[in-house]
Amino acid sequence: MDREIPALMGVSKAILENVIFVHQDDANWPLQDPSTLKKKFDDIFSATRYTKALEVIKKLHKDQAQEIKTYKLKLENLQTLKDAAYKLRESIAQDQEKTESLTAQIQELERNIQLVENKILHTESTLEDLRKLQSQISTNTTARSTLFKLQQAQYAALAEENEDTDEELKEWQSKFEERITLLRSKISKLEREMNDMETMSSSLMQTINESIREIGKLQAEADAHMSLRRERDSTIQKLFTKHNLGPLPNMPLNNEVALNLTNRAKTRLLDLEKDLQDKKKSIEMEVKVLWDRYVAANARSSEIDGQKQAKVETKIGILKRMEDKENERDLAELELSKLNLSHIDEREKSLQMEVERKTLQLGERDFESNINQKRTEIFSLDQKIKALYREKDVMTSDSEDRVKLDLKNEELEGYQRKHKKIMDECRDKIRSVLKGRLPSDKDIKKEITQALGTLRKEYDDLNSKSLEAEKEVKLVQMKIQDVNNNMSKFQKDMDAKRRFIDSKLQSLVQLSYGIDSFPKVLVEAMEKRDVTKSKYNIADGMRQMFDPFERVARANHICPCCERPFSPEEEDEFVKKQRVKSTSSAEHMKLLAVESTNADSYFQQLDKIRMVYEDYVKLKKETIPLAEKNLKDLTDDLNQKSLAFDDLVGILAHVKAEKDSVEVLVQPVENADRLLVEIRNLQEQVEDLEYKLDARGQGVRSMEEIQSQLNALQSQKESLNMDLEQLRDDQKFMNNDLSNLQVRWHSLREEKLKASAILHKVKKAEEDLERLAEEKAQVELDEKHLAEALVPLSKEKEKLLQEHKDLKVKLEREYEQQSENKRSYQRDIEMLLALASKIEDYLDSRKGERLKELQEKQSLSESQLHTCKNRKQEISAELNKSKELLRNQDQLKRNIDDNLNYRKTKAEVDELACEIESLEDQILKIGGVSSFEAELKRHLQEKESLLSELNRCHGTLSVYQTNISRNKLDLKQAQYKDIDKRYLNQLIQLKTTEMANKDLDRYYNALDKALMRFHTMKMEEINKIIRELWQQTYRGQDIDYISIHSDSEGAGTRSYSYRVLMQTGDAELEMRGRCSAGQKVLASLIIRLALAETFCLNCGILALDEPTTNLDGPNAESLAAALLRIMEDRKGQENFQLIVITHDERFAQLIGQRQHAEKYYRVAKDEHQHSIIEAQEIFD
Repeated sequence: MDREIPALMGVSKAILENVIFVHQDDANWPLQDPSTLKKKFDDIFSATRYTKALEVIKKLHKDQAQEIKTYKLKLENLQTLKDAAYKLRESIAQDQEKTESLTAQIQELERNIQLVENKILHTESTLEDLRKLQSQISTNTTARSTLFKLQQAQYAALAEENEDTDEELKEWQSKFEERITLLRSKISKLEREMNDMETMSSSLMQTINESIREIGKLQAEADAHMSLRRERDSTIQKLFTKHNLGPLPNMPLNNEVALNLTNRAKTRLLDLEKDLQDKKKSIEMEVKVLWDRYVAANARSSEIDGQKQAKVETKIGILKRMEDKENERDLAELELSKLNLSHIDEREKSLQMEVERKTLQLGERDFESNINQKRTEIFSLDQKIKALYREKDVMTSDSEDRVKLDLKNEELEGYQRKHKKIMDECRDKIRSVLKGRLPSDKDIKKEITQALGTLRKEYDDLNSKSLEAEKEVKLVQMKIQDVNNNMSKFQKDMDAKRRFIDSKLQSLVQLSYGIDSFPKVLVEAMEKRDVTKSKYNIADGMRQMFDPFERVARANHICPCCERPFSPEEEDEFVKKQRVKSTSSAEHMKLLAVESTNADSYFQQLDKIRMVYEDYVKLKKETIPLAEKNLKDLTDDLNQKSLAFDDLVGILAHVKAEKDSVEVLVQPVENADRLLVEIRNLQEQVEDLEYKLDARGQGVRSMEEIQSQLNALQSQKESLNMDLEQLRDDQKFMNNDLSNLQVRWHSLREEKLKASAILHKVKKAEEDLERLAEEKAQVELDEKHLAEALVPLSKEKEKLLQEHKDLKVKLEREYEQQSENKRSYQRDIEMLLALASKIEDYLDSRKGERLKELQEKQSLSESQLHTCKNRKQEISAELNKSKELLRNQDQLKRNIDDNLNYRKTKAEVDELACEIESLEDQILKIGGVSSFEAELKRHLQEKESLLSELNRCHGTLSVYQTNISRNKLDLKQAQYKDIDKRYLNQLIQLKTTEMANKDLDRYYNALDKALMRFHTMKMEEINKIIRELWQQTYRGQDIDYISIHSDSEGAGTRSYSYRVLMQTGDAELEMRGRCSAGQKVLASLIIRLALAETFCLNCGILALDEPTTNLDGPNAESLAAALLRIMEDRKGQENFQLIVITHDERFAQLIGQRQHAEKYYRVAKDEHQHSIIEAQEIFD
């Protein structure tokens, strides 16, 4: 109903409640407090709705501007990326062109290098041939020179140059050679035999000398060997006695027995070394266990100390806050001490009593009734004066009025014809626009303007809604896209985590476990780790029993259990068994330690996977289902908003068509309304002229009588005005006095409130101090507890540290003692082993047998030496005889040989000279060596330059290829993918958003200006009507007119505050609180009438409930006259209806005239006190 009734009546709900139908109790709302007045006018103007629309548009414009900034930043980023991509592509193209150019250049250089290398090879081969020829020439020349010198030397050495032929000389030579060969052969044989005898003699002599030396040496070593054996036996006896190694056989010891005893001692040394190693390991383990306990205690102590330090810092913070609160409390108490609360209360009470007394005095004087009475008298005098002036004016008028009347009638008929023509042309269109309704001529413009405004408003609303709906659809689509991207990301992340967990499980478990069995595998790994750790701890405890038993057995030579003495064999057997058990337990512990470490490592690896598994489960069971639900909701929302957007687009097109049809009628209707205004003005002028011409002067007084009566009335009016001014001054003085008292009273109340606030501040500071004191006590208590807990931990830490030091010193002392025993024993063993090694080396060398063999060999060599000396004397005699014979035959043979050699050398010199000439001819044919060397050098330089250029090209080519690869790799990055398309899309998005934002700005400015223009126009129209109605109705002289003043509440806002002002001359005062009850009622009625005249074009109903309340007679009559004029003006309006509820029968008679209504309704009570309503004829 709240929506349908205003729609059917053609006005808003605010107009119905505040203008048309207003209860008597709320009838004076225009002069209520400013907030109520603002609310009423905002509702009437629908300002709140339009202000909200402006705020929404402004907010949307601001959001779009922010989006534009974001889009610009994105576009700049994309522009940068696009430029970078373009530069990369351009760089790739340039590098590829340069690469192709360099490739062709490299190929050309390689061909040139190949040609140069071929030339170099040919030149080198030619040069090598020339050098070979030169070498041959040089060799032959050297050989010839040598042979020529030899030829000259041979010729000079010839005793006699023989003239026989070469064949004859060679024959002589062969015969001499046979004889000489036989002699030489005999001499050689004798010399060899002589040399053999000498060699044999020297060898035998040397053998005899060496045997003598070696025999002496071996004899000394045999003596030393006997001494070593005696020392060895003594050492073995001392070692076995000192270290309780068992009984010994009788001395001296043979080698086999000594070897067995030495091996027994070495075995005992190995046992001692193993004992020492085991002792070292046990020491390290015990020290490590105690150190771990100390580290754990130290960690606990540090943690508690850190908590204690945190509590100390908290305590310092609390003390600082308490100090701040105390300062705040002291400042508040200082401010409070400056205030005297009892004195303030007394002054407030006295001022309150004074205000009440002044208010009572002001009420007793009853200024309003006296002022109204004076104004009524002045108004009656004004009426009489005006009547006299009219009578005087009538008497002075002339015949020009009739001429004016004829002209005005002709002009009036012309305007009426034009108006009728326009209305005939537009009547059908108006009926179509106004749904078959044709209003009166004076209301057509308002109806059309209102219809156009409604349609424009509806079109703007629908347009903004369609834009909002479109934006909402796009926003939902973007959200759906984001959700799809997130779901894809979540799915990929979940698949990656699942693959990661599956691969880790496969690599760790080596079985085909699924991801769902991961919790079971983790629990099994944790249980396995705990079991292996427990087994290791048990084995470690058992192993620690073996080492003390062995130490007791070795130290005391007794059984650790029954204290029975041990023999050396039993002690060794017991220690051996303990070591076997310790070794086996050590091996077992190593296996357990490995298993425990593997199980713990396996569990740690699975525990690292646990976080990934929890993320996987969260993605699978929470994140992805939630995203799917969100996607479904967004899809449903998109469907709904798409349907709503389509509906809005259809309605918008329909409303636009209606708006266009109304806009066509605006200009003709404005022309018709302008003509109608002219017609009304001419009608008023014609009526005034007819009234003047129809007036007749029955019983007319003279001008002197009228003037004397005017002077008397003027003097009486001036006297009443003076009395009225005096009453107003007295009222103003008393009101000012009362206002001053009220200001002082309010200032005292504010001071009292300030003191109350300071007192509350002091109480709050004390409460905060109490709370902080409690927090401080709690912190101190916690600090004390932590300090108490820290003391035993510090003692425990110091105790453990001292125990660690003592144990370390004790164990190191035991270890050093055992190590010293082992070193002493090892020195004895090393001494024994050194002696045994020397004895064994002597026996291995078999030097005793060697001594006997050398003595036998010496005697044999001496007999052989005597035989050799005799044979040597015989050979020497025979050799001398043969040599003398050889010298005589040799002189003749030498002469023949010298001639043959001379002739042979001469032939070789001639042959070499021919060869040298032949080689020089070949060099001349080929060419000179220097020319070929210069050509080779030139070719090598050319090749070097070409190779340098080729290497430079290869280096440049590799740089270009590297740049191409790097640039292509950069282009494959995600930021350059589809960069042109992304840039174009972003540019389109930016431009469309900027265009939309500019449209929003234009819509905002247009709506803002329209609202301001509409508000200003309506306020001017309302104030104009109020001024006319006030001047027509109010009979007092103290207020010329009233108006409603609207002020903007702030720069840039369209929110207004409203005040009802009264104007007297140039003075302008706010009417609220300064007017009488009658003025208040009259002003409220006039404002309602003006609002009804302005806003109720489509609903001509106006209900007045007791309009004459607090009005005096003249003002009530004036109000009735004003209502009669309104009825006269509205009588042509079909939908006009005035409803008046009153107890003032006089007022009812004044407005209840038969030309306006035929009857009225009287409400009364019957004899049963029941209300009855009766229709009565007017003036019955």
